[in-house]
Amino acid sequence: MKYFSTRNRNINDSFKQILFQGLSKDGGLYIPTYWPKINLDEINNITYEELALNIIYPYIQNDISKNEIYEIICKSYKNFNHPKIAPIVQIDENKYILELFYGPTLAFKDYALQLLGNLLTHFMASSEKKITILGATSGDTGSAAINAFKGKQNINIFILHPLNKVSEVQRRQMTTVLNDNVFNIAVDGTFDDCQKIVKDLFNNTEVQNKTSLTAVNSINWARIMAQVVYYFWAYLQIAQKKISFIVPSGNFGNIYAARVAKHMGLPINDLHIATNQNDILHKIISLGKMQITNVKETYSPSMDIQVSSNFERQIFESLNFDSNELIKIMQNFNKNKNYLFSEQLKLNFQNIYKSSSVSDKKTLQTIKLFKETYNYLADPHTATGLSVMHETNLNHPTVCLGCAHPAKFSNAIKNSIGIEPETPKVLENIFDKEEKMNILSNKTEDIKNFILNNI
Repeated sequence: MKYFSTRNRNINDSFKQILFQGLSKDGGLYIPTYWPKINLDEINNITYEELALNIIYPYIQNDISKNEIYEIICKSYKNFNHPKIAPIVQIDENKYILELFYGPTLAFKDYALQLLGNLLTHFMASSEKKITILGATSGDTGSAAINAFKGKQNINIFILHPLNKVSEVQRRQMTTVLNDNVFNIAVDGTFDDCQKIVKDLFNNTEVQNKTSLTAVNSINWARIMAQVVYYFWAYLQIAQKKISFIVPSGNFGNIYAARVAKHMGLPINDLHIATNQNDILHKIISLGKMQITNVKETYSPSMDIQVSSNFERQIFESLNFDSNELIKIMQNFNKNKNYLFSEQLKLNFQNIYKSSSVSDKKTLQTIKLFKETYNYLADPHTATGLSVMHETNLNHPTVCLGCAHPAKFSNAIKNSIGIEPETPKVLENIFDKEEKMNILSNKTEDIKNFILNNI
């Protein structure tokens, strides 16, 4: 398998190359040159790890043996706190929740980042090369990445999060990790500021000359690849019927993994994007309009963004892989902070996705509704998807992705049902631990200097 960039069809990079680069040097995102097909009859009655092998191996087989990747997969999910890794809960007729919060940091990001961490470690084992992990987080990516890379030799990890704009638990899951190779940077700005800084640094010549940067955000193809697995897993657990998915999404990574699953042969009916009040994805799908406005702080902070970086992959696909046209669109968007897609492109998006925007008020109402009706307690991100599920007339199995453990968002839960959620063991002592982080401006130069002074 080879990969090209959304901004250059002539690139022909290996999986190992794109794993370490994360973002293409031309600023584009990596796409595989073809979609491997999965024979559904051959994946019955297998474990999550075996399924992951079937999904992942075609994308990386030129760079690693089948036995090696299987060992890495097993290691990645060894400590997940559920025998099924990603269990399905049926709450009503045709209503299911895919629970993705049994990893070490209690969020769906663990499913990709544990694998990513072990893959990088594997490929680095035969070299003395040092790398710098750089990522931005609106909440959960940071803690999952830090957990995956803490204490690893020849790796420094720098994670940017927006100051005072993540939940306290999300922050502490990052800042209480005191390993010498971990650097938490609280940026005085928004997640979009953090994300822009990361992209700027990947395109900065001085940084590129002085360190080997690797991205762990969902722009890294390896994360998308790993997330494809649990869509097939959900299908296998629900009597193997054609199903639909409702996916809470901000940066478009998780929902795009579902799109990839469909490319690979998964019989998906509908893909429904649920956003919070920061509804850039809903505006793109419903109006064909991509626009940067002020970020609104919500009870679902991981979706408090206005630039969905992974949507570039979908634009590229919908343009029939025309890199030149894609570049024109992105340059126009970056310059004017908005872009109106053609009617043809808008209809193309709508043929693939449905979308909804859910207010904070409705999010809290949904948490309460599902607790009282089904005795199911959901975190506020999951609740945006459950709100869509509740208001949709379902005539076939529909799965909402359960994004995170509700204990990570105790304030939202308390404001909804009046009591705080039960604290899982992994979080019991987190409020007693020492924190370590650096508060910096949202200027790329300041972040650059901090990184170069600490590698």
